Amino acid sequence: MLNDFIQGLLDFQFLQNALITSVMVGISAGIIGSFIILRGMSLMGDAISHAVLPGVAISYMLGSSYIIGATVFGMASAALIGFVTKHSRLKNDTAIGIVFSAFFALGIILISFARSSTDLYHILFGNVLAVRDSDMLLTAAVLIIVLISVPLFYKQLKLTSFAPTIAKSYGWNVSAINYGLMFLLTLVAVTSLQTVGTILVIAMLITPAATAYQLTDKLIVMIVLSTAFGTLSSIVGLYFSYSYNLPSGATIVMAAAVFFIVAFIFAPRKGFVGQLRKENSL
Repeated sequence: MLNDFIQGLLDFQFLQNALITSVMVGISAGIIGSFIILRGMSLMGDAISHAVLPGVAISYMLGSSYIIGATVFGMASAALIGFVTKHSRLKNDTAIGIVFSAFFALGIILISFARSSTDLYHILFGNVLAVRDSDMLLTAAVLIIVLISVPLFYKQLKLTSFAPTIAKSYGWNVSAINYGLMFLLTLVAVTSLQTVGTILVIAMLITPAATAYQLTDKLIVMIVLSTAFGTLSSIVGLYFSYSYNLPSGATIVMAAAVFFIVAFIFAPRKGFVGQLRKENSL
């Protein structure tokens, strides 16, 4: 099977595009996911990844690039969640649940008018084997933005992740930094639609980063490990998808989940086995 996969990479352009796109998504999701994990914003990532769906549908209807509509709706959802939380008695997680479910439902309704059920299935669950050159270029552009933005604002992102109060004392606009991270999160979520789909985007943002978090306490090491696990998950998932004719998004996410399970059990200090040994030695 492995030889067939390698031969397919040599022979078929669509498989080459799928591999390159999947790896780029794995890297960008791994980087942004590390900060999402540290900030306890997994629910926000879930909300934005679902909230982009109406923007995708409207873009299809207007015949324009889906990144424009998806980005607008992703940022709008983040702003709306903040507004509802600030001006009501509801807590942040409740506001997230209301906004993302409403946006997601609206997206499904709009897509039922815009496209066929097959297109809806691909948007929801991804189909990286059908990725187009334009999608690959878009993913590359977002990856470049992430690779430039995160090192450039690494100090600000790190401090606001661990000690936002201290960041405020420095005179930094913490809200602006948070919204900047939300913007990057939205871009990564949009470019992940083709590979893993709307429903599984959150898994690519969270699972590789969570796996890395099991293995290290240093942020920079966590980011490197997270991108490595995201990349490996994309490659392994694509291999199984191509070799056994399985849904690409699901196999990529399952590969990421397997890596997490291994880290959860066998991580040197934080793993389940290590914790059992410590308990038994007491």
